[in-house]
Amino acid sequence: MQSFSLESCLPITLACVVVSFLVCGIPFGLIIGKLSGNGDIRNAGSGNIGTTNALRVAGPKVAAATLLFDVLKGVLGVCVSRIVIAHVAFEGNVAMLAPGAPADWVLALVALTCLCGHVFSPYLHFHGGKGIAVGVGVLFGWYWPLALIHLGIFIVLVAITKFVSVGSIATAALVPVTVSIAFPYSSIPCKLLMAVMGVIVVWAHRGNIKKLLAGKESKLSFTKRVSKMDDAS
Repeated sequence: MQSFSLESCLPITLACVVVSFLVCGIPFGLIIGKLSGNGDIRNAGSGNIGTTNALRVAGPKVAAATLLFDVLKGVLGVCVSRIVIAHVAFEGNVAMLAPGAPADWVLALVALTCLCGHVFSPYLHFHGGKGIAVGVGVLFGWYWPLALIHLGIFIVLVAITKFVSVGSIATAALVPVTVSIAFPYSSIPCKLLMAVMGVIVVWAHRGNIKKLLAGKESKLSFTKRVSKMDDAS
């Protein structure tokens, strides 16, 4: 296998990290909500810019568009970075960035940055979404079978509990476990970076955890619309 040189990949990796952060920081839920005539979706429901709050405040069409664009920015952030970094640093050999390869942590770093861009959007004073849609997109870009596993877990849990937050928290918390099982020979930095992704998503749901424990969390509804902020949002 081709040798790994930190000096050869560090500059382009940093460039991809910055671009991915800026692109994934674009608050599509907020933009689509305003363009659709629903105003600032942060002013109602949970105050979040993600798919679930878009559904509650602006309806299924806005929610679907928000979901699509948030997933896509995660997918593109990872996939484009993989191609660019491989081309610049490894003569086009994308296998160098695969889990278990010498530079597997590089793409994991980009994946983490994509998530951080969404959760800590530079366009919203470093506030943003909770990272589930972008996280799924990132996993699809990183290793799509793993994304399907997490998506399946999410769907099953939401179907059973009717709480999107339960599916989101559990899915995120399982990232370190599934990565370690699927890629036991991946580098420790790679595993740690992917674990940090899960931690950030769980942290972003801290308000939901409090409401779940208090019995105040809202259940998923495709028809009920809200026009004011939730209690203790």
